[in-house]
Amino acid sequence: MEIVRQTSPYIRKETSTKRMMADVLIALIPVMLFAIYRFQFDFITKAIVASILGVGLEALSFMLTRPKTQTVKERFEQDYTINNVIPPIITALIFVLTLPSKISIYVVIIGTIFAILIGKMIFGGLGKNIFNPAGIGRVFVALAFASLFSGTYTSGLDSISGVTALQGSMTTYTLSDLFFGNIPGSMGEVSALAILIGAAYLLIRRSADFRVMLSGILSFTFMILVAGIAQGFEFSELMHYTLYHVLSGGLLFGLVFMATDPVTSPYTRPGRLIFGLMIGSLVALIRLFGALPEGMVFALVIANAFVALIDYRKWTTNLYTKKFIIGYAITAVVLLLVVFIGMGGF
Repeated sequence: MEIVRQTSPYIRKETSTKRMMADVLIALIPVMLFAIYRFQFDFITKAIVASILGVGLEALSFMLTRPKTQTVKERFEQDYTINNVIPPIITALIFVLTLPSKISIYVVIIGTIFAILIGKMIFGGLGKNIFNPAGIGRVFVALAFASLFSGTYTSGLDSISGVTALQGSMTTYTLSDLFFGNIPGSMGEVSALAILIGAAYLLIRRSADFRVMLSGILSFTFMILVAGIAQGFEFSELMHYTLYHVLSGGLLFGLVFMATDPVTSPYTRPGRLIFGLMIGSLVALIRLFGALPEGMVFALVIANAFVALIDYRKWTTNLYTKKFIIGYAITAVVLLLVVFIGMGGF
């Protein structure tokens, strides 16, 4: 008898890819409805173009990778299902929702091509990609078309970099503006309310793991809180400063719709807490000390690169061991000290 090594739990509830993908689409509805209301045809046009292009590129890749014994017709009739159609649409929509409304359609096309072909299909397609396709596509266009993400194409929080500039914007927008989406920014990231509605649906349906979201938001929040303490803020100012950071930028959208991607996140419970800690900490460090306007997608792609290491079978476990708890706590404390000292503490 051959023993197959795997992590507990050994009895798992069957959840189809089709159902999970459908749940993500449904969860995106509040965000997309707000984007339609706020950005109108700027969003609609880009979403349609990216979705059609994404499905077409995956279909083309699917056809080109067919076995030699199959004809194109046989390949599609036997193997092409709804599971091959929904994922590229989700990737395209998430990618578009991370973009400013006035960005050139050329950027949308190039980014979608990169996300589908380089971010996903080059690795073998659904379930085999290392990086979140929408995230790697967003990183690519941010680097390749950096000049288009400033000036006349973006405004407000999209063009803010560093803690000082962000503090200056606090007098312009209230917390309610950020919560309800009355601010400029990327099309899917401005309304915290719409994002939280989608998050609630995914959690209720168990189509997303809460550990990544919880670890990410808590690590980010505590690091920003410590940064405020180091700067000598009074309590009320400190709370406003922290909440402003949490509600602004792409943090919430990225944690809910991108970091929870089961393909590119760890498969164990402790691993997902580590993954969330990495993302939340990196976003905080980029915002506080970096020159980038928004670090969520960069943090996500960097964390994706460590997933294989987190899941390494010689040390991975689905149990919260004493060693894990101590290591996680020490790492969190060290990161908080780095922020405190770096922001002028002591």
